[in-house]
Amino acid sequence: MPSFDVVCEPDMIEVKNALEQANKEISTRFDFKGSDARVEMKEQQLTMFADDDFKIAQVKDVLLNKMAKRNVDVRFLTDGKKEKISGDKVKQFIDIQKGINGDLAKKIVRIIKDSKIKVQASIQGDAVRVTGAKRDDLQATIALLRKDVPESPLNFNNFRD
Repeated sequence: MPSFDVVCEPDMIEVKNALEQANKEISTRFDFKGSDARVEMKEQQLTMFADDDFKIAQVKDVLLNKMAKRNVDVRFLTDGKKEKISGDKVKQFIDIQKGINGDLAKKIVRIIKDSKIKVQASIQGDAVRVTGAKRDDLQATIALLRKDVPESPLNFNNFRD
């Protein structure tokens, strides 16, 4: 039975490369001379450090530009809270979305069922498995989901024939 999985996970290698390029640009830019501006990554979370709110916005702008150049969808990033460190220094957390949450999974299943395409969708942990009898139906389902779910960057993998 042909099937595929609908997942939501970024290419972590490209995220790391974009992070390194952003840190390199920040270290060479004139407006960051003498400041402690940088971006660090721990598992599924990025932490931006800067001297003030204006510079943290600049760091975020550099990071988003580098992510876009590396073809990493910026919808994977979710802004977290800003915290004051010692003095005027500020840090901000950015979470990297991985997996499809329950509400989005239910919405995907509902869209597929309402479309009347002859496929079945089932929620499997943080992914949605779609099975059908014909490859054309599965490809139509992929096109439908790309059009109808713009709020989240969806990936389609494990396409089996």
